[in-house]
Amino acid sequence: MSLKHGLLGLLNYGVMSGYELNKAFNASLGFFWQGQASQIYRELAAMERSGWLTSERVVQEDKPSKKLYALTEAGKKALAEWLADPDGGVAEALRVRSAFLMRVFFGGETPPVETIALIRAFRDESEKALRALGATSASVAEYAQTVPDENKIKYWRLVAKFGDGYYRAAVEWARKALAELEAKL
Repeated sequence: MSLKHGLLGLLNYGVMSGYELNKAFNASLGFFWQGQASQIYRELAAMERSGWLTSERVVQEDKPSKKLYALTEAGKKALAEWLADPDGGVAEALRVRSAFLMRVFFGGETPPVETIALIRAFRDESEKALRALGATSASVAEYAQTVPDENKIKYWRLVAKFGDGYYRAAVEWARKALAELEAKL
């Protein structure tokens, strides 16, 4: 997946400003795909040049002007082609590339307290991410108001459930690893 496909998918639900897209992206897709505001705006400009989007500048009285983006037929086609890819990114989703796990793998080369500190930090970040995922569930409910199609919302919930299971597994692994390493100190 790329950032552009996430943006196309969100714009498929309706016209949004760059600010709204950034907010929606981070609230709904942020736990499995990160995009900085600067990257999002760069991608929007590139997709507009490609003819996948159109934009309209809206002047607001009490606020700065904003640019509203809308999906074109070419953008809808690009999204549909990406969604129809039979590979679907399954193999990529199962690949783990983690400097953290590599450091744990070579933990025998460092004092145990360093690896323990690293795993504690991982556990803490995983717990924090799990709590933040609760905000994703709230976002699903919020965006469900703008996209009243229960079939689409069902898939959003499925991804949130994946995130919940992923972070819970990370926390559980860290707890077990810490118990094992701390028992040998």
